[in-house]
Amino acid sequence: MKFYLLVFVLSCLAGRGWANGGEACRVMRGLVSRIAPAHADRFRFELTADTVERFTVRSEGRRIVITGRSAIAMAVGLNHYLRRYCLTEVSWRRINPIVLPRELPRVSRTMTGRARVAERFFLNYCTFGYTMPWWRWADWERLIDWMALNGVTMPLAITGTEAVWQRVWRREGLTARHLARFFTGPAHLPWHRMLNINGWQGPLPQSWIDGQADLQRRILRREREFGMRPVLPAFNGSVPLDYKRLHPDARITEVGQWGGFGQAYRTYFLSPTDPRFGKLQKSFLDEQRRMFGTDHLYCLDSFNEVQPPSWSPDTLCMLARHIHASLDKADTQSVWVQMGWLFYNDRKHWTPDVIRAYLSGIPKDRALLLDYYIDHTELWRLTESFYGRPYIACVLGNFGGNTMLQGDVGKVSSRLDAAIAQGGNMAGVGATMEGFGVNPDFYAFVFDKAWDCGTTDRDWLCRMADRRVGFASAAGRTAWQVLFDRIMPSYVNESGTVVCARPSFEARYLNTTYPAELLGVWKMLLDIDSDKREHLYDIVNVGRQVLGDFFAFERDGLHRAYLSQRLDSVDYYARRMDKMLDDLDRLLACSEEFSLRKWIEDARGFGATAAEKDYYERNARTLITVWGDSRQLTDYANRTWAGLVSSYYKQRWHIFTAHVRRAVRQKQPFDAKACDKEIEAFERRWIEPEITKIAFPSACKAVRQTAREIYDSWFGTARQAPLPRMSPSLECPDAGPSSLKNVTKR
Repeated sequence: MKFYLLVFVLSCLAGRGWANGGEACRVMRGLVSRIAPAHADRFRFELTADTVERFTVRSEGRRIVITGRSAIAMAVGLNHYLRRYCLTEVSWRRINPIVLPRELPRVSRTMTGRARVAERFFLNYCTFGYTMPWWRWADWERLIDWMALNGVTMPLAITGTEAVWQRVWRREGLTARHLARFFTGPAHLPWHRMLNINGWQGPLPQSWIDGQADLQRRILRREREFGMRPVLPAFNGSVPLDYKRLHPDARITEVGQWGGFGQAYRTYFLSPTDPRFGKLQKSFLDEQRRMFGTDHLYCLDSFNEVQPPSWSPDTLCMLARHIHASLDKADTQSVWVQMGWLFYNDRKHWTPDVIRAYLSGIPKDRALLLDYYIDHTELWRLTESFYGRPYIACVLGNFGGNTMLQGDVGKVSSRLDAAIAQGGNMAGVGATMEGFGVNPDFYAFVFDKAWDCGTTDRDWLCRMADRRVGFASAAGRTAWQVLFDRIMPSYVNESGTVVCARPSFEARYLNTTYPAELLGVWKMLLDIDSDKREHLYDIVNVGRQVLGDFFAFERDGLHRAYLSQRLDSVDYYARRMDKMLDDLDRLLACSEEFSLRKWIEDARGFGATAAEKDYYERNARTLITVWGDSRQLTDYANRTWAGLVSSYYKQRWHIFTAHVRRAVRQKQPFDAKACDKEIEAFERRWIEPEITKIAFPSACKAVRQTAREIYDSWFGTARQAPLPRMSPSLECPDAGPSSLKNVTKR
């Protein structure tokens, strides 16, 4: 109970306990003016004195009246109205317009919702690299609105950290030259902050450091206006090598190798038992508080994917105790928020007994654990609910920003229900995806599970399908039922398609199979007469997955041709592989959400000079391809994007098929090592903007027409799409309007 009392106190300090309704309602009017300016006067917001977090939505004359005990509760109510009655999806990406009916539908009967959990956590360190390094305020503004609409109360907020550390390290005697070897390039900063790498693709431009600090102020201001309590970073022990040189007697150890990076990029860990640890902690948190304020929630992860100085349970307990003491001395109201990924990632060493010993060093009312990956492993079940410490059950779902169509809604639903009902000291629900880009509805579902609105999972799926299409469609409901029930779960834990894999005759670690019904689902979506943005995106997204999967069959055909030593067959399959990659790139160009151009242009936009623009572009190219200075993480952040397929993946496959042709023509075995060497040389050239120029594909306008042409050319006659095996058609009770023909766009 101590933790929940602390949460209440902090909530009030942060503005969640509104003194009157004026501020909360002002914030909501601001939200409506951004997402529905033409209808802003049609909404009225009323703050209630409820002791529980709930909302109501009703009609009064021409007005939609939304009540709640907080701005967040009212925002969730607004989102439910928009989705159910307006068939409107507010995307987390600002590039997607918000579509509303010209006349707002009346609420047929009062809608109500009640929070099932106190907290809703959002984001992952990695998201700031795989998705958001090149975001401006307009991007963040839309995301924060999305967070409010989906009920997020605890967003991770680590933007601008380097500005704080720059001030701290300068007071410690470090110079700009020293820090140039410390900070990484922008897209790799999350792993620098997690004590994994230093200096990679640095030095970090001062304009970046200053600009990100300004951006963080705006982010935090808006999040706090909604009553969110951002989770800010704390000192985790990471120090520059030059700090070690200035303090040779300090208890500093070199962290073990991570991600294949060489010695020059190693990190250094200051022991929490060293008095300098507490001094640096206080210096950092004091400076951060001056710059950004505080909500007393701090993310601090010292041993994420790296080994601690010792695996002795007593030593780990002692280290945790000293880390907590440093937080407590700097902020007596501090709560240590720690991701549980390390416990999952190294299960060999982080056994339940070792976890228990480590956590015993942290007071129960001053800790908050993130059960990071319950869609795979429920750590709370293995650790007796983290041995009495409050935790948030989080769904990860995406690695590296990969563009895989995946997510096991059924498993996630049952596990969240179980954690809420049986999880003891469970404090909330969270989403910790590494990257955005695909499967937005999967994560909306996660946050919807945090509320009791009197509907079932089937109701939710039905209404979601109608929103995607724009009207009640039996075919749309069928397609989405098959996707959620059978196709998306089959892709869970897959990292990509063979298109994005390092070329070989084997799959290596990427997916080579596809669910048999996927092609049929694509055809069903193509046959629906809708030009709604979400539906067009789905056509591209499902088609992207289809072509990516079927590419494996063409690669396998090439392999058979090689084994039979038939050059004509090798040429045949090489041409088909080229065509499929061209068609895939053409399809992807129909959606800006699958665009390398946007990623590159956004990165270059941060540069003031040609050299700076190239610097940012090099960093952006590197992360999504070779990643680091070894091949250990190559293709980890793969994604099927227009321009990336044609300029990078296709060219790698070109090199591969050329080596196969040469082998058959010369009647020699295929030389995989020589092929890999040439591919690696190409990869290193490709990340350099000065060497490799990218020819981006032209954006397509006629999405359905383009997709239909591609479908017919590959599957129209030669391969019939299998019809999905269906349960009885989904029925939606009180689904709202049957169509959305008259709309306005924002």
